[in-house]
Amino acid sequence: MKAAIIHEFGGPDVLRYEEIPDPKPRKDQVLVRVRACALNHLDLWVRKGLPGVKLPHILGSDISGEIVEVGEYVKGFQAGQRVLIAPMHFCNHCEQCLAGRQNLCREFTVLGNAIDGGNCELIAVPEANVIPIPDNLGFNEAASVPLVFLTAFHMLTGRAAIRPGQTVLVLGANSGVGIAAIQIAKLFNATVIATAGDDRKTAKAEARKITNKAGVDIVVEHVGAATWNESMKALKPGGTLVTCGATSGPTVSFDLRFFFARQLALLGSYMGTMGELHEVLKLVFQGKLKPVVDSTFPLREVRAAHEYLEGSKMFGKVVLNP
Repeated sequence: MKAAIIHEFGGPDVLRYEEIPDPKPRKDQVLVRVRACALNHLDLWVRKGLPGVKLPHILGSDISGEIVEVGEYVKGFQAGQRVLIAPMHFCNHCEQCLAGRQNLCREFTVLGNAIDGGNCELIAVPEANVIPIPDNLGFNEAASVPLVFLTAFHMLTGRAAIRPGQTVLVLGANSGVGIAAIQIAKLFNATVIATAGDDRKTAKAEARKITNKAGVDIVVEHVGAATWNESMKALKPGGTLVTCGATSGPTVSFDLRFFFARQLALLGSYMGTMGELHEVLKLVFQGKLKPVVDSTFPLREVRAAHEYLEGSKMFGKVVLNP
C-alpha cells in the first residue's frame, strides 16, 4: 500500500510518499481501507519531533473508510461497512479503561502520535475503535469529526460542566476544536464569543465589551502562550478556563493573587472517553452538530497539506484522501 511516512523529524520536506507492506490484522482487529484522514495540529508537532515517537512513523489521527476484513474474534462488523475510527489507543483492561475513563489509561495516546496513524491506504485497528457511520455522512465529513468534536465535548461538558445560558469565549474559532466548541456551546443556549487570528489578541477587551464588563463564564483555550493572560482576564469572578493545547507555546505565567482572589478555575483537558465520543457522534449523526471541511488534498500531496495547515488560513478541517 501507499503511505505518507516520516523517517526523520523536521519540516514538511521530511514527509515521504512511499510503498510499504499491507498491514496484517490480528484476530481481534478490523482492517479498514482509508478513504479520508483529517489533519490536526498534532500532525505538525509530531512531524517536528515529540517524545515517544519511533521512526519511521505514519501520521494521522482522524480516519474514515470502509471495512475490508474482520478478524476471527470480531463480531458485529462485516466487509463493506462505512466506518470511522476512534482516534485513540488504550489498553482496554486497566482500572481506568474498565471504568470508562480511557483517556486516563497509562497507555492512552492519540492515533498518529505514539503509534502509527491513518496517512495510508489500509489500517488495522481494534474492534472497539470501529464505529459505523450513516450513509448521509460523507467520508471527508466523517473524518473531520472524531478528535475535535470529542475534545470540545469533553472540555465543555466533562471538564467545565457548561450550564444553559452561560457565556463562553472560544479562542481559535477557525480551528477544528473552535468550530466544534461553538456548536456544542450553542446546544446549551450559551452566548458565544469567538475570536480568530489577530482578534485573539483582543479577547479580553471584546469579551468585556460584549458582556458589559462582567466577563465570561468559560474560556475554551487551546492557543497557549500568546493568549493565556488575555483569556484569564476575560473570565468573570468564579469563571473557568479549560485548555487542551498550546499551539503558540507551552510555557505560561500569571499572577497567583489574581487567580485566587477572583476564585478562578483552571482545568486541563485531554481528548475524551469512548462514551463521550459515542454521545457526541449521536448529535453529529442527527445533524445537530456539523463538521466543516475547508479543503482536501490527495495523500501524495501531503507536504502541501501540511504547509497549508501551518499557514493557519483555513476555516475547518484539512483532509487527505488516499
